[in-house]
Amino acid sequence: MYDPAQLRTFLAVAQTLSFTQAARRLGLRQSTVSQHVRRLEDTTGRPLFARDTHSVQLTEDGEAMLGFARRILEVHEQATAFFTGTRLRGRLRFGASEDFVLTRLPEILERFRYDHPEVDLELTVELSGTLHEQLAAGRLDLVLAKRRPQDPRGQLVWHDRLVWIGGERLRLDPDRPVPLIVYPPPGITRARALQALEKQGRAWRIACTSGSLNGLIAAARAGLGVMAHSRGLVPPGLVPVPERAGLPDLGEIDFVLVQGERPGPAQHTARALAAAILASGDRLHRR
Repeated sequence: MYDPAQLRTFLAVAQTLSFTQAARRLGLRQSTVSQHVRRLEDTTGRPLFARDTHSVQLTEDGEAMLGFARRILEVHEQATAFFTGTRLRGRLRFGASEDFVLTRLPEILERFRYDHPEVDLELTVELSGTLHEQLAAGRLDLVLAKRRPQDPRGQLVWHDRLVWIGGERLRLDPDRPVPLIVYPPPGITRARALQALEKQGRAWRIACTSGSLNGLIAAARAGLGVMAHSRGLVPPGLVPVPERAGLPDLGEIDFVLVQGERPGPAQHTARALAAAILASGDRLHRR
């Protein structure tokens, strides 16, 4: 009843909230993405997206279809693997950005390990910039991280905005340098924050540096300063800084999957894990 290709397209649109971004992720024309969604809506007899010229949002039925689509595709992949006799095995070195420490990524990895028990999964949690460097050096097979500036590579997981966040009671003094809570170099959000402030001509100072997301969160909750962070991943206890604070716009950010070039079985296992993450990408958001 439900075409797997249409379900994959639906998930891509649901996770990116953009027909254009979904088409880019899937390597399809935008008209094909629209056609897949329309046919799926015809099959269900329900509108799955509320869309106009400016935005795309899931309807209540679309939210329900998210869970169904994931489960249908999981069973489809399991059946395909069973009847084709293709069992994944070997070592897979996977790197995930610190951004995902507090999301449901562990659930996705647990399910992947259950479906592929003969895969030895090695997880590295690091800064996005560091993960890209390790991938380029051949020390990782697959990376889930922020896209680097001017780097076109990677499958889009989702597109988001960067925002300034801090403790609920934080108040910034406009006459004093902005206190920053940042990752160390080569942190991508660190670079974006400094560039935005310097372009605005706003003075700043480093109030806290930590390579751990939990360390940054603790500093922000203590009121030490502000940090640049993905709007879809704002940790509990922290809130976006009000516009009246006058902080500069940080722009948008892409979270992508980038696969290494090591030949052999690792390529197949990396593609399988990438597919599992893409199918469940909405679970990584903090909605």
